[in-house]
Amino acid sequence: MALQKIILKKLEYPQKILIIWREAIGGNQELRDFLFKSQYKELGFFCYALLNDRKSRKWLIDNQFAHLLATIEGIEGKDSALIWLKKNGFDLLFHFARSADSWKDSQIWLQKKDKILYSLSLKIEYIKDEIDLKNEDPHKINP
Repeated sequence: MALQKIILKKLEYPQKILIIWREAIGGNQELRDFLFKSQYKELGFFCYALLNDRKSRKWLIDNQFAHLLATIEGIEGKDSALIWLKKNGFDLLFHFARSADSWKDSQIWLQKKDKILYSLSLKIEYIKDEIDLKNEDPHKINP
């Protein structure tokens, strides 16, 4: 069996798109729709993959955005994903994932390197914490 070559696309987006992505992650459906209709549809899929949507996670892998899925898994605390990001030269995404997972050293690093991604990581950290609180509250769990 031949080894499949994975082409990794780098994270290079205009600041305006990163700001739109931040709001889409926060739940703005209009901006999520915008991302899906734009050349940056992977960011729309990221929003749903972050919420553990399996089809979105599969789409990221199938469309050569493994680095975005590894970022999500890093946010979820999976060491193997963080190691993969680091090994493949995605230092910015490595620290972005760790920052969103409340690692103070990566928050400081990211704040110095990219203030927009730092802001985005804090948004994800907040959303992740809200989901965790909701899942831990027996009054808010849906049967």
